[in-house]
Amino acid sequence: MPSGFRDQIAGLDAVALARRLIGAGLTVRGAGGTIIETEAYVRDDPASHSFRGRTARNAAMFGPSGHAYVYRSYGIHLCLNVVALPGEAVLIRAILPEIGVDAMRQRRGNTQLCNGPGRLTEALAIQPTDDGAPFDGVDLAITLPEVAPPILVGQRIGISKAQDLPWRFGLVGARGLSRPFTRPARLRVRDRMP
Repeated sequence: MPSGFRDQIAGLDAVALARRLIGAGLTVRGAGGTIIETEAYVRDDPASHSFRGRTARNAAMFGPSGHAYVYRSYGIHLCLNVVALPGEAVLIRAILPEIGVDAMRQRRGNTQLCNGPGRLTEALAIQPTDDGAPFDGVDLAITLPEVAPPILVGQRIGISKAQDLPWRFGLVGARGLSRPFTRPARLRVRDRMP
């Protein structure tokens, strides 16, 4: 019997988890697709919500790995993250919509369904109540790929601090990234996932 998502990611920091999530399947209450873009945020990172310590807003970031951290960006859009080590999380920036596409179109319209964190959460109907929920297959689920796909590596975007860190990852050849990668692609060796 395959181990659960939490067991598969146990001990991974946010950077390793952000790479590992590329090519994974994400479903939220019957809608979802393949994760094609992520960004990592670690505890001592000045761009991370956990940098100044635990608060009511970021409490889920300090919870168990493999759970959701959902927050509102600029008071407008919700953003979906996967908790790694305590105080670390991975922002899901884009997915390739594959499951429940009609429902996603009803929520977003026919264009730009999931190419950006706010668009993605609107298309998937992420709610503030999903904050802290496990990716256990009930409402939220992540299925990791067996083989590591080739990935792009670049600088994070949409932040004002620690912009130079190469902690944004994307699936090589994917259409629907939130923004193009400006650095040349670095391909990850195809290997079996641990």
